[in-house]
Amino acid sequence: MDFAYRSDIGQQREENEDYVGVFKNKAGINFAIVADGIGGHQGGDVASEMAVSHMGYRFENTTFDQPTDAVKWLANEVQDENQHIIEKAREFSDLKGMGTTMVATLLFDGEFLMANLGDSRGYLFREGELHQLTEDHSLVNELVKRGEISAEQARKHPQKNIITRTLGISPDADIDTNLFEMDAGDQLLLCSDGLTNMVPDDQLASVLKATDQTAAQKCETLIKMANTAGGLDNITALIVAVDGEVAGK
Repeated sequence: MDFAYRSDIGQQREENEDYVGVFKNKAGINFAIVADGIGGHQGGDVASEMAVSHMGYRFENTTFDQPTDAVKWLANEVQDENQHIIEKAREFSDLKGMGTTMVATLLFDGEFLMANLGDSRGYLFREGELHQLTEDHSLVNELVKRGEISAEQARKHPQKNIITRTLGISPDADIDTNLFEMDAGDQLLLCSDGLTNMVPDDQLASVLKATDQTAAQKCETLIKMANTAGGLDNITALIVAVDGEVAGK
């Protein structure tokens, strides 16, 4: 299994408020996470780094190897970290209103868990097709679901940056978790909206489809594409490439 990631400040922002990491626990289970910070003068980068580094450190000290245990662990961790971020924001005035989105995956024998909060996304690329596995927790996605605007209109909507669920800011932080089967040749893409707002799904798929690039090279290509399209936000891409045989298959 090959992990690669790249994070870039983009073309318009003064700081990179995205944070990314890959961790392994005592049972050999891998945990990959991307966080996209929001709010506050410097709060976004603080919130995203807190989420990734704190959850990653605590994950490394776990011993579970089953998805059911991972779901419970994630739910508890998100609630705890949510409170930590809120308390930190209360402590320092320049961090007021900070929060972060997050998308994460945990990889088991023949299965993987995909989890998200906010509008950072998780995708599966399998047999030439790209599938979005996460649902955006955003105002425009709610409008799309209600049929009030189209998916294309959502891409350019003036309120597209309004997030309805975050880590931090609100006392409630409910994370979506879903379990999927894993096949040899699968690729998982975890990314911040700085990538998906700039690069359409069909272009994401074209990069993942390439057989002459490593996962690291594909991350580089995705960053370049987002910057070429304007790079309006920070950009983070994390790719998990499942090589060889998959246990249980």
